[in-house]
Amino acid sequence: MYQDVALVLPNQSHPAPNPDRYRVSVDEYIRFRQSGFLVVPGLVNPAEITELKQHTENLMQGKLPEQRGTSMASRYVSKDHGVTVQALESPPENLSPLEKAAFFLRIHMLHRRLELHEYYMLHPRVLDVLEVIIGPDVLAMQTMLFLKPPGKPGQGWHQDSYYIPTHPDTLCGAWIAIDECDEQNGAMWFAKGSNTEPVYPPCPEIDYGFGDKLVSDIKWVKGVSDPHDDNNTLSTVANKYDQLLVSARPGDVVFFGGHVLHRSKKNFTSDRFRRSFVSHYCNARSFTQWGADEHGGAVADPVTGITNASHILARGDTHLPFGLPRFGSNCSALHEKAQRSKENKNAQRMIASMNNGLLGCAIADPFLKDDDDHEAVGIKPGAGAGY
Repeated sequence: MYQDVALVLPNQSHPAPNPDRYRVSVDEYIRFRQSGFLVVPGLVNPAEITELKQHTENLMQGKLPEQRGTSMASRYVSKDHGVTVQALESPPENLSPLEKAAFFLRIHMLHRRLELHEYYMLHPRVLDVLEVIIGPDVLAMQTMLFLKPPGKPGQGWHQDSYYIPTHPDTLCGAWIAIDECDEQNGAMWFAKGSNTEPVYPPCPEIDYGFGDKLVSDIKWVKGVSDPHDDNNTLSTVANKYDQLLVSARPGDVVFFGGHVLHRSKKNFTSDRFRRSFVSHYCNARSFTQWGADEHGGAVADPVTGITNASHILARGDTHLPFGLPRFGSNCSALHEKAQRSKENKNAQRMIASMNNGLLGCAIADPFLKDDDDHEAVGIKPGAGAGY
């Protein structure tokens, strides 16, 4: 865990989330398992979305305190289509507001620098859903702020576990819509049911990317995330499935597993943004070597490469290392061990203490012919069946 990161008290001025716990229905659980994704309408309330929207507008104009004294290098934004990974810097001062906004596409891992990003990464109602579909123990790993101004490109077919491997693979994204998202401004598309696919590994000459190389007949892939299907060999996998456009309204949250193939297309509009706040999580008992926080004092273990200590225990408990929220946002990482253990017991199964039916023990009979014929195999009625 972090030992040398001073915690900052959380901002108490955030709009309050809806007070009730979100209850995932059986239908929602099944849809997530069958399709690989789930849309939960209105999970984040309008006041919270207003805060996120104002934050993105301030960021794009260089008005955040953390942007003071910084400046991006000038560039031809109409030609470069947006830098895919950006730092927290101000756009050049001589630009108009719309031109400043055009300098942004997406920014990674701001929860390690901004209290607001940590807060929404650990949003309680988002965690309510994750606790059911990948939990009960949840590790918060990554944040991305997508701005996607008019004219900016999308991202081609990809699987998130290709970029963020966890073992066992329990990765899940949560995509909070800040703006109305539709086909015109670049909403997400999913290859419905492709969550049953393995993660396709990169060609040997590509030095980044994870895949299920031990699957006997799996094919290498090239051009992952390239928006041009001719360059992205994952498109042939996606073409086996129905491809669904997932429109979303502000406050809707799209949950999607690490194997499901998804993409977005260009923002074709001239006056609409497609802003979203995206976080990634895994079960806190999964091992990962991704995302070491070198600046936060949680370097990768030199022997195992484990980086779990770089990520925040959001819900439940774990036997693995974990990090603390830098800004003190409420989560399980801040609870005492005894409290986490008590919470974890709610998820334990008690059948091990039972001794009836098939749950008991008995001597195995090599001449067993019929599981139902207790007399024939010498097992008294009511005793276990040898498991």
